[in-house]
Amino acid sequence: MAELTHLDPEGRPRMVDVGDKPPTLRRAVALGYLELDEVATEALARGGGPKGDPWSVARIGAVNGAKRTSDLIPLCHPLALDAISVDHAWDPESRRAWFRVEVKVTGKTGVEMEALAGVTGGLLTLYDMLKAVSHRMSLGPVRLLLKEGGRRGTVTWPWNQAPWNC
Repeated sequence: MAELTHLDPEGRPRMVDVGDKPPTLRRAVALGYLELDEVATEALARGGGPKGDPWSVARIGAVNGAKRTSDLIPLCHPLALDAISVDHAWDPESRRAWFRVEVKVTGKTGVEMEALAGVTGGLLTLYDMLKAVSHRMSLGPVRLLLKEGGRRGTVTWPWNQAPWNC
């Protein structure tokens, strides 16, 4: 059975000691969507609402989410990320605004949380950009598609309904 690494022998939270681990190339890809109602969909089609272009601001929100992960999640190590790639897609039929975030680092710990926080940051920013016209939007799901590097090697979880496969 897998062991929870963020607990000490007494069951108290702790930051994992990665000091003895060799740095390796790590990569993670996450994605998720924001489902819009008709009013928010119309605003997005017009290029946004009173706050301006929602896509470009939300892409910056995704980058910031990935960069600030250790500020949001208490036991995450602060990482000097090598690269953050953000893609977005709009599916008018399902009224889903998708974000995909890929994060890379050469380091001693993975970047799964950074990719997930990036997607969530982008989606929350998009919500913020559109909420002036409607609050009837649903966030998620958000999930990890790929993780590479580290002790477990490559882990994938395909998502058939998504616009991207890793």
